[in-house]
Amino acid sequence: MDFNYDATTVELQTRLREFMEEFVYPAEHHFHDRPESGALQWERPAVMADLKKQARERGLWNLFLPGDHPGGAGLTNLQYAPLAEITGWSPEVAPEALNCNPPDTGNMELLTLFGTPEQKSQWLEPLLDGDIRSAYCMTEPGVSSSDPSNLATSITDDGDEWVVNGSKWWSTGAMSSDCTLLIVMGVSDPDADARGRHSLVLVPRDTPGVTMVRGLETFGFTHGANGGHAEVRFDDVRIPKNALLGDRGRGQALAQARLGPGRIHHCMRMIGMAERAVELMCQRARERSAFGKSLSEQGIVQHWIAQSRMKIEQLRLLVLRTAWSIDTVGARAARKDISLIKIAAPDATGWIIDKAIQVYGAGGMTQDYPLAMLWAQARTMRFIDGADEVHRMVIAKQELRAHS
Repeated sequence: MDFNYDATTVELQTRLREFMEEFVYPAEHHFHDRPESGALQWERPAVMADLKKQARERGLWNLFLPGDHPGGAGLTNLQYAPLAEITGWSPEVAPEALNCNPPDTGNMELLTLFGTPEQKSQWLEPLLDGDIRSAYCMTEPGVSSSDPSNLATSITDDGDEWVVNGSKWWSTGAMSSDCTLLIVMGVSDPDADARGRHSLVLVPRDTPGVTMVRGLETFGFTHGANGGHAEVRFDDVRIPKNALLGDRGRGQALAQARLGPGRIHHCMRMIGMAERAVELMCQRARERSAFGKSLSEQGIVQHWIAQSRMKIEQLRLLVLRTAWSIDTVGARAARKDISLIKIAAPDATGWIIDKAIQVYGAGGMTQDYPLAMLWAQARTMRFIDGADEVHRMVIAKQELRAHS
């Protein structure tokens, strides 16, 4: 078993770390110092355009897209994992600078796998170029969306058109004026079985009847750099029949195809978030003293640092194994591994960031340091792309099946 990264990955790691030091970290304050209200709070700072330009010139563009797609870097998931980890050191800035930010990555993968030539020309190509943003509208405020059979938004067949009615929320990116595409999941066949009731449709954001109700805060953070998390209402929204993505009634299957890689990408980035928290924790421990000695000499702080390192190394190995599994047997066959890391990553990362905040004291809760924002993101990940409890159910069912 070889634990070394290949030459391509090592070269890209070096190039990406240099990009982070030269461009990303110096630009972070533009994203953290956001207007507290008004339309501008959801817009990307102007510096993002320059970051994208610099990343593209350095060949750090669309690293997430596997295979031989001409718009991607052609990396495997195993090669991409340590690169996504580096972007996790600055999750509000770096992924988007490299055009590797959710939900656009998942939407691009959906369009790559299931889009028609016309849909790819209209939506995929400008997404790959970073010219537009997109949102994925699945979760609904009125039902428990962990069970997709509960989703109630309707997609009604009406002659030459589909008519969309319903409400969605946590549609990341939709508040940004750069968001032009909404991928919407809804009930197209209410009389079909639970797995054949839903379809996905492509809805231009400016279609009459689409209303951005509000942007949602996450533990007090607006996440304006990500285009916000929107609550969206669809009132008799009419779109042409060719707006259907993939086959009718296959919405849940398409959603799973989208979520598999997306889940592991989140976990890759969370390792970087945890690494930054450890770096900050160690810096603070060396700088501050309490009760007559440095915090770095306090037994409890040393315990937290040691535990943090163990958790990171364990998590990284689990993520890399899952990436390798997706590359070799596919996301469907690697479903248990994906669920394992989807639980383990926010659990370990949240614990580490919490201890770093404790070392920083009251300052750790403020906007003066990135720790509060990192903690909010790690805690949110226990819901995103499936709640912890759902993934535990998946793991338990497979484990019981293996021992039946």
